[in-house]
Amino acid sequence: MSAGLPEIPSLLAAGGDAKACCAELYASEAARWLLGDDLHPGGERATSRLAELAGLQAGERVVDVAAGPGTTARLLARRYGADVTGVELGAATVERARALTREDGVRFVCGDAEALPLADGDFDVALSECSLCTFPDQPRAVAEMTRVVRPGGRIAIADVTADTDALPAALRTAAARVACVAEARTEAGYAELLAAVGCEVVASERRDADLLGMVDRVEARLRVARMLVAAGEQRDRVREALALVRLARREAERGTLGYVLLVARRSASA
Repeated sequence: MSAGLPEIPSLLAAGGDAKACCAELYASEAARWLLGDDLHPGGERATSRLAELAGLQAGERVVDVAAGPGTTARLLARRYGADVTGVELGAATVERARALTREDGVRFVCGDAEALPLADGDFDVALSECSLCTFPDQPRAVAEMTRVVRPGGRIAIADVTADTDALPAALRTAAARVACVAEARTEAGYAELLAAVGCEVVASERRDADLLGMVDRVEARLRVARMLVAAGEQRDRVREALALVRLARREAERGTLGYVLLVARRSASA
């Protein structure tokens, strides 16, 4: 892109794997420019609220699934005194997270959310922010998060919610999946995923305004990019992304898209 703006990657390369595309997209300079290092609605405020709903205590062991550049892992260690392991699919992102981390008790490993490279019952809390909706096998990912927490441990999820039957077709495509929309569920749908693996929802909080705020920020930056980028493939990608964001804004205003924090407890007898 011109004027020092980062290059916008394709939302989904033809024939590409959704998980790999997600990892590549969210590791890109363009994603950091559009979203900041938080990479999820509400930023640190939402993360802190999720930790509070989960009753996170000093010294507890947390696995942050799809940890990205490690912003959440560092926050949980610094503010709550948690011992945090971040799992991320992209090797380059893991290296960046390690380079950025100065806090004690924080480590990062490469791994797939649907096959966590962790032992059974090693953690008090498994946390995932704005990622579950992008996983191709969501039931498997939730089962893995449950497996690695102890009986009585907690699963803490923050994610986009969607009434997918009511969404326009453009928000149910492969590209929209990478953009955290197409495979999102209703709040009840996430609760059903958790119940299927023996976890009971103990706290929930709607954060729809956080989603709308992020949509506003991304739309504003994409409008700037559209004005500055030269004609060609990059302008087409900006136009594609801007069209999706505008649709997402309309659906958020209609209430068919939203954002929720959910905490569930694994059965103590499991």
